[in-house]
Amino acid sequence: MYTVIAGGHGRVALLLTRLLTDRGHRVSGIIRRSGQAGRVRAAGAEPVLLDLATATAPQLAKVLDGADAVVYAAGIGLGDTNGRADPADRDAALTLADAAGLAGVRRYLMLSAMGADPAQRYPDDPRVEVYLRAKGEADENLLARPALDCTVVRPAWLRDGTGTGRVRLAETTGVGDITRADVAAVIAALLDTPATAGLTLELISGTVPITEAVAATVGRPARALDRQR
Repeated sequence: MYTVIAGGHGRVALLLTRLLTDRGHRVSGIIRRSGQAGRVRAAGAEPVLLDLATATAPQLAKVLDGADAVVYAAGIGLGDTNGRADPADRDAALTLADAAGLAGVRRYLMLSAMGADPAQRYPDDPRVEVYLRAKGEADENLLARPALDCTVVRPAWLRDGTGTGRVRLAETTGVGDITRADVAAVIAALLDTPATAGLTLELISGTVPITEAVAATVGRPARALDRQR
């Protein structure tokens, strides 16, 4: 399998890269700065220097040529004080989806965030509200595209540390946290499970082995857009 990871220098992305390349898969990681290339290569991927915030769909489609799947793992995490989302948190994900359509790549994994919702209210920090709204808008747009087999993963609070290999993965999980290592392992398993397309899945640490947790989601009805709103 050949997978292209947008935001290839991120901590989850690098962990995912190592998992995939250790299994003999080919991986390219899209990065914005040349200084990030060394970490991507060390993880086993081919770095591709391209700014997601300004790249066009035709430019990205060239990067996706021959790919079997794309993972969107880019993001800033906060909007600005004027209520504007960073392009990496919404617009770039949609441009990459346009590129996937041009390149004929159907499988799309979106690394989103728990609480992502176009109608999100977060009075404690307007910047977080902007971020979660942007992520929610991107998720809905991707899931509504018939040309994409998209699965949205919404992990809870991310932390470092060794993965446990056991998680809770469901439409609604409740609050919690999750290691980045376990998030990467879940994404890797979902890449191998295209029957999860159309689902939005929350993710926290739990007691179920990852392979079983992913398998248990297969056959669930796709989450309707009107239920997301």
